[in-house]
Amino acid sequence: MSNRLKVHGAVVSYYTGKLEGYLRYKEIPYEFVPYGPASQRRLRRETGASQMPAVELPDGRFMTDTTPMIDWFESEYPLPAVIPPDPLQGFMSRLVEDYAEEWLWRPAMHFRWSYRKDASLLSGRIADEIMRIPIPRFLKSFAMRRRQHGGWVRGDGVTRETWDHVEGCYFKALDQLEAIFAVRPYLLGAVPTLADFGFFASMFRHFSQDPTPADIMRERAPGVFAWQARLWNARGSRTQGELVRGIPEDWSPILRELGSAYLPYLCANALGWKAGERRHDAEIQGVHYRDLPVSQYRVWCLERLRAHYEALPEAPKKETRNLLEAHGCWEPLFRLRDLNSRYDEAGAVPFRGRNVHYQNAR
Repeated sequence: MSNRLKVHGAVVSYYTGKLEGYLRYKEIPYEFVPYGPASQRRLRRETGASQMPAVELPDGRFMTDTTPMIDWFESEYPLPAVIPPDPLQGFMSRLVEDYAEEWLWRPAMHFRWSYRKDASLLSGRIADEIMRIPIPRFLKSFAMRRRQHGGWVRGDGVTRETWDHVEGCYFKALDQLEAIFAVRPYLLGAVPTLADFGFFASMFRHFSQDPTPADIMRERAPGVFAWQARLWNARGSRTQGELVRGIPEDWSPILRELGSAYLPYLCANALGWKAGERRHDAEIQGVHYRDLPVSQYRVWCLERLRAHYEALPEAPKKETRNLLEAHGCWEPLFRLRDLNSRYDEAGAVPFRGRNVHYQNAR
């Protein structure tokens, strides 16, 4: 049996890139297993879903969901830590990571599948990498473009009415990060934290590599372009330095966006979940999104953020609340009661499938 973990994923995948960046920084050896028909069947059999990335441990356990996977890896490989030990910084890193990877998913998918040259390039790459079936490549590419645009663009609320707002999410993120990387190499200082890896999900495999958003990034935010390459190349053993104290002022635009857009979106999604709906509407920064999919996982995201806040010691909890209130984050974070996502009732996440009973065997 190999003593290396295996990462089942794709080289164009949003979350696979995030996980690989983290594992490379932590210097945790892994074998990359390309996601194809055989891998897809195996993951469905072992985990109950064909979700990527999935991590296969040497003892046969399978894990999914990058955020809880990183929590597990941090417990097994504590140094160098990517979750700051300072309670305020630790919580805010978790909050920003959740915002960055979940909120920027929509513009990442939009730029990839709404623009002809991007969709043509990526559908071909995905057809070659994943759809290894004996039909002509142009048919596989066409089927992939149609499926992805229908599911992740039209099916996720991108319309004529929301188009500018969706793209604006990307532009604002570039401007916010560019201001930070003008003065330090990573979001909180000289070394990367969980917040960096949250932004890395979209910025690496989508925005910096897909033609249309990559052109925008190079022109509008070259510091961000340099950061995503720097993070991919970073190794914990040679990345030295300190974090800043507290939460720097240049995080304020990110936190205001989080409070005015992402957390209200999570609340709208949670209301849809509580009502037993499959689709929901949301009013975000004055823009009406219609017929969005209800996500059980994102209800759980909101639950987890609240649980992490409640677990803070008393003094940092007060400091954290003051910061959240100052940026409009407190009220939407705790707007709803009794979320009851029922996403992980067995307490098994990130472990999935037949071997979850090994979760606590260490």
